[in-house]
Amino acid sequence: MSTIMGAGEKNAHMDNQVLQLIHRFGVPLGVGDKTAAQVCQENQIDCHTLLAVVNFAINKEYHYSPDIHIPTLRKYLENAHIYFMQFQLPRIRQMLLEAINLAGVDQKIPLLIIRFYDEYVEEIRAHIQHEDEFAFEHHPTDDQHVAAKAIELKNLIIKYYPHNATSAQASEQERLLYAVLHDLYHFENELALHCAIEDEILLPALTRDANKSASETNRFTCKPSEELSAREIEVLVQIVKGLSNKEIADTLCLSTHTVMSHRKNIARKLDIHSTAGLTIYAIVNGIVDLDNL
Repeated sequence: MSTIMGAGEKNAHMDNQVLQLIHRFGVPLGVGDKTAAQVCQENQIDCHTLLAVVNFAINKEYHYSPDIHIPTLRKYLENAHIYFMQFQLPRIRQMLLEAINLAGVDQKIPLLIIRFYDEYVEEIRAHIQHEDEFAFEHHPTDDQHVAAKAIELKNLIIKYYPHNATSAQASEQERLLYAVLHDLYHFENELALHCAIEDEILLPALTRDANKSASETNRFTCKPSEELSAREIEVLVQIVKGLSNKEIADTLCLSTHTVMSHRKNIARKLDIHSTAGLTIYAIVNGIVDLDNL
């Protein structure tokens, strides 16, 4: 994956971030020197979508083409949700619990901090559940509220966590708390990137897809610029049935030339020039019954 991964110590942080991103797309380890395209093809991953996310993570000003494969991106986001809720956040909580065990007799404030942390996690869980249920629809105000809660949590630990452990335990408690703060900062950054990917890549793609679907529906359901005549509708029904021009002519007692003229007029009036398109138009507008085709 040399086309994705950087080289050198200065890229170590970015490489770690990229590793996490491509893992959530389902890229396995042991890919050797294969290109991104080769790895994606072998693992049935849409390469364009993977590269769009990676490049966006590296540079938020990156301009990707709108050809995003929505199922691939949704799978990536779902895997991120699983990582957050089943690994990253439980790991932070476990370190907080270990620090509490070293807090000495007075554990009131540490336990209150744990309660605050659990409330923070529940808000994230509800946020994620809402996205999963409503096609990843979320609101920036929700993101801001969760971010504010994270800042408050860090401030509680930094300012008010009691350091009344014995000297033998103090250094271990300090190490755990700094690890908690480090992981909280890391999670905040990951969550911010996650929300940005939803806002800047997924939601525009969903909007484009919805607009495209609406446009296609309107194309087949709106009235043509000129109404079809009764005879043209009869010809259209025979076209949808798959009859040739000669067969239509024989069925409707017309000349082949007249049938061809009707077909041209139908295509012009509807601005639909394929049999498949005419079939969709006829079904959507109730001219033919799908069960009779």
